[in-house]
Amino acid sequence: MTKISTSILSSNERIECIQKLNNTDTDYIHIDVMDGKFVPNYQFSKEEIQKLLPYSNKPLDIHLMTENPDEYLDILNNQNIEFITIHLEIKQDIKKIIDKIKHKGYKVGISIKPETDIKEIIKYLDDIDLVLIMSVNPGYGGQKFIPDTIDKLKAIKKYQKDFLIEIDGGINDSTIKLVKPYIDIAVAGSYIINNDNYNKAIINLKK
Repeated sequence: MTKISTSILSSNERIECIQKLNNTDTDYIHIDVMDGKFVPNYQFSKEEIQKLLPYSNKPLDIHLMTENPDEYLDILNNQNIEFITIHLEIKQDIKKIIDKIKHKGYKVGISIKPETDIKEIIKYLDDIDLVLIMSVNPGYGGQKFIPDTIDKLKAIKKYQKDFLIEIDGGINDSTIKLVKPYIDIAVAGSYIINNDNYNKAIINLKK
């Protein structure tokens, strides 16, 4: 069954949102960290991250949309963190960052934007635990799913061995049906958070 990672990006009351998600069937809580440089939006300051994470009883799925992940890695110390995902497109030593995340005891993900060729990630596949395919341009919640993403999912699925495949962007009860054959985890934000009943929305995605 496809696992669900619920993004709290679109929530205005994030502590309350996490507490509600603790009592649902979501598999992960997804934190979209944005530095205002790698993407135009700025979300989840270091102070907010440190304040929020202890409230989660669910495994945490941290997505660093940041030019310099090192700035955040030092403050990401929480026993519930499962994945820390960085972007392939940053101008940093990717292998060095992978090693640092592993040294902290967390699983490592690499994400790629819609315009990035899938071939660019291949050389890292033996070193990571997760590939996160963006099905929208990163930076804002509530965007529409990009249909061409399905071709990327098919392509990366051929290489799948010891890593999981995650999709993020525009996921709802319709688009998830298009991607389920190729993924292990779906990130959903607005579809769940804007629903009066979080768990009902999560169950709809898992069907």
